[in-house]
Amino acid sequence: MTEKILSFYEPLADHYHLIFEDWNRSIERQAVILNPLISAQALGHPLKVLDCACGIGTQALGLAGLGHQVVASDLSRAAVNRARREAESRGLKISFHVSDMTSLTEIADCDFDVVAALDNALPHLTPGQLGRAIAAMSSKLKSNGLFIASIRNYDLDILERPAMQKPSFFGKNGERRIVHQVWDWIDDTRHTLHFYITTQSEQAWTTHHFVSEYRCLLRKELSTALESAGFREVRWLMPAESGYYQPLILARWR
Repeated sequence: MTEKILSFYEPLADHYHLIFEDWNRSIERQAVILNPLISAQALGHPLKVLDCACGIGTQALGLAGLGHQVVASDLSRAAVNRARREAESRGLKISFHVSDMTSLTEIADCDFDVVAALDNALPHLTPGQLGRAIAAMSSKLKSNGLFIASIRNYDLDILERPAMQKPSFFGKNGERRIVHQVWDWIDDTRHTLHFYITTQSEQAWTTHHFVSEYRCLLRKELSTALESAGFREVRWLMPAESGYYQPLILARWR
């Protein structure tokens, strides 16, 4: 599973910002949404935040920009290196690590106010790996600390079994790009994701193709896993309520 994840995210790191119409605006917008959620649940400012699925830094950069003390990690070295460069170019102080969220052994601290795993990172994991990831994340939280994650609405996807995601079309003539996904269903709960980013340079078009595998992690499964691990006050916020682009789950460590 680790190799499958890395084979997706390592080559994607240099292109990931292209999935947004304006990545910098998305960084700011997501931080504005997430900041009051974590601040209301974990009193104090700045908060000590561990983003353990940081990717190229979409959430870590935004939260650090708002003054929080951020430690960021990811399984992908290419993604971490990209995030580190982005932080340096913005003058942000973030401690970066290459670390598997199922262990987080490279993270020395264990007194975080918040641990986050956003952008649909958890559905890469098998049920056993999910349990280990939750245990690892809880070990990094202080008592009463906050866990926050986002996943796709797989409760709906598993019913509709989409074959593709509607393409997004950005840019102006000469520098346009198209972003879309094709889903090949393996069985009732797993699918292979084909992720395409097609870019235009003058009149030439180039397509980048990235492949990964996800399983449909349902909200009840994730809630139950957190409660079984000792989390309490588990609750979901859907996009219509939170303004975030994916369902969010929040839980407090015992």
